[in-house]
Order: sequence, then C-alpha cells, then structure tokens
Amino acid sequence: MKWTKILWVVILLAANSGASWSQKQSEDSLHNYRFPDFFVLDTHLHNTFPFVHFEANHFKFFSTASPNWFLLYKKFTSMVLNQNEKLNFYHIGGSHIQADLYTHDIRTYLQSHWNGLPGERGFVFPFSLTNTNNPVNYKFTSSNLWTYYRNVTKVNPTLEFGLLGAVVGCSDSILDIHFNYGTTQVQPPFNQIKIFHSKGDFPFELSLNQYDSLIIKQVHNPIEGFTEIYLGKNIQDFDLKIVRTTPIKTEFQMSAFQLKNEFPGISYNAIGINGAAVWNYLECPNFEEQLRESPPDFFAFSIGTNDANVPYADFNPEQYKTNLELLINKVLKTNPNCAILMTVPNDSYYHRSSLNRNIARQREVIIELAQQFQCPIWDFYGIMGELGSSKTWFRSGLMRDDLVHFTAKGYHLKGDLYFDAFLKWLSQMDALSDNNK
Repeated sequence: MKWTKILWVVILLAANSGASWSQKQSEDSLHNYRFPDFFVLDTHLHNTFPFVHFEANHFKFFSTASPNWFLLYKKFTSMVLNQNEKLNFYHIGGSHIQADLYTHDIRTYLQSHWNGLPGERGFVFPFSLTNTNNPVNYKFTSSNLWTYYRNVTKVNPTLEFGLLGAVVGCSDSILDIHFNYGTTQVQPPFNQIKIFHSKGDFPFELSLNQYDSLIIKQVHNPIEGFTEIYLGKNIQDFDLKIVRTTPIKTEFQMSAFQLKNEFPGISYNAIGINGAAVWNYLECPNFEEQLRESPPDFFAFSIGTNDANVPYADFNPEQYKTNLELLINKVLKTNPNCAILMTVPNDSYYHRSSLNRNIARQREVIIELAQQFQCPIWDFYGIMGELGSSKTWFRSGLMRDDLVHFTAKGYHLKGDLYFDAFLKWLSQMDALSDNNK
C-alpha cells in the first residue's frame, strides 16, 4: 500500500474522531502545531476513561525546528514508500520496560501497520533463565542453572554489562539455550544470531544443533565480545549449544542476543531492568559499544521512576538532569543524528501511601533537556492527570495496588496512546512538509 493511500485513510479516521481537521492547522513550526484529541484511537475511550487527558497525548516540541526529527521523518517516509530501509528504534527504562508489554504493543503496531515492513526482533535477553520476569512475547529455556546479574545490584566489578544492563552466567561444561517466540502477533524471522559475551579469551564452541547445516559462517570478535552466526535460511527458533573447550572451570557470561534479518522495517528494542535508575545504565561499560553495532535512528527515554522513588528531600533534580544528559550524550555519540524522545514518568505513590511530588520536578528537568537537545517530550504524567492520578487509574483497573505499575489493561492503553501520538507526529510532519513546498 502506498504511503499516500495510508495517510488518506488515517486522515479519514481522524476526521471521524469528532475533532475538526482545521484544529490541526499550524504555523510552519513544530512548537505551534495543534492536534485532535483522537487520531486512530477509539473515541469511546473518552467516555470509558474521562479522567485521561487525551488532548495532551502528542509529542510536544519546545522549538520551531528539530533537525534529527526531520531526518527521522525523511527516513521513515522513504522506508514506507520504497520498502528498502531498516530503522533501529530503542526504548529504555526500568521495570515498565523489562515487562515489555506496552513496548511490545508499540513494536507490534510498527511492524504490522504498514504492509511489507516486518522489521526484525533485535535485542532480547534470557530473563526466563533466572528468577525474574520475562516478556511473554518470547521464551528462553535451558536445562542448566544460570546466575543472573543486573546493573542495579552489581556484586562483581568485572562483569561486562552492555546495552541491556544484565548478564547471565553458568560454569557448566556443556550448556543449552532454546529460543522461540511466545504470545505475539509479530514473529520476524531471522538469519543472523549475534551473541554478546565476555571479551578476550573465549574457550567455548557454539553450535545450533538441528540448524547446523544452515550455518554459512560464524564470526568471533574477542575484542568487542560477540559471536555472530550467519544462516542460509530464515528461522524463528533455535537451540544453541555451548561446549567449554578447556578443563579449567570458566563461567560463560552473556549480555544479549540480537536477532537480525534482511527485511525492511523497524527493529524496536526494549531496554529495561527492574529497579534501574539512570545512573545504573551509565555504569554499563559496553553500553555505547553494543549500541554502535546497530546505531539508533530513534531513542526513547522512559527512565526516572526509580530515580524519583525516594522521599521529596532526597531527590536531587540537578543530579537527575546531569545523569540523564550523560546518558543522552552516550546515545548521540553512536549516532549524532538520532531522534531523541523524552517521556515523563507516570504518576505514582511512594510506599503506596505518599504522593510522589518528585515526578513534577522530573518533568521540569525533562522539558529543559528537550529544549537543549531540540527534541519532543511525551508527557505521560500530564496525560494521566498529574499528581495523585494513579489512584484514579487504580480504581479503573488500569494500575496495580502498588500505585507504581500498571495492569496489563493499563499497559495496553499506554501502548495505544503512544502509537496514536506517533501517528499524530507523522501527520504533523506531513503538514509542515506541504507548507514548505
């Protein structure tokens, strides 16, 4: 389907939402653009959840121009029209992202909304090999017992944490890891499996059991710490066998899998560790190096819930700003043209009983950084209803009783809102491009 036809359908859907298309007319400026409350979202949500500020659901710019976002628009429209490009999207946070519920909804929308753009699965981590929650859209199993290390509770200073902020390790002489997709609509096949592991000496041999005959080549990089297996056919699961080649007991440590293919579309990579704050990712020594392997075209920062989950007097906005700025610059070092999206953390309660007034202070920091980096924010705190709104969301079955995390229903609504905001941004760029012709 051609881009113009898709856009026309979206325009009709927006017109039927009850919002006048004339509301969306703007000056030739990102900052002054106006949006309808609903774009492709069901307008009945307004009656179902009247406390949600749908009018605030858009990517808000604080500058008249944003070079990196104009470049992303150019790449995105080219990808849709020509179906010959791949874009790398990343989304970082804490437990909201490790669960990969709303981020997987976003991934599903982006990989199925436009025909002929299946994209690739990208980075995944075998959380299910340890005693922590694994996303339901993929599964890892093993007959071995694995040790889980995360950047939040580092106990070994030699651990080589990478982009995903976690490591699994096992000292058995023979290891097996099985991967397959779980409950998910999108299951991009892959013909490259990249395993990020320890650098330096690598006394292990890797094989794929039933898929060994498909292996074209296996590239080992001891300097950057990965092994990449190239296959002659696309697959959707694998059995990885790891055999230690030395009698010396050595722990095999792994920090990520990356599942790649040659199809156009978006790779939407979720980076989340339960309890992680901004500074935890700053202490991952291989963060930039691994990100540089597939440089980001887009990077969403949804991190701050754990930074702010402290008493009011203990939260330091300036330190939060410094840390977040450092992390943004780490990303931009891998691609100075990357489009950055800042998202404001959701409203929450401290220890279930105290209003968390730190979120509003975080929003001020995020706005300052959005102005500095000429990027937009997605103000989910404002969309929720700001201070204390999490109790209303809880009463409506959208949040858990910890008043920090959402129910599955709440996360799915969050994913719907995010994708609607993304489509609004595309329409905004279409309008600005038409004005500049």
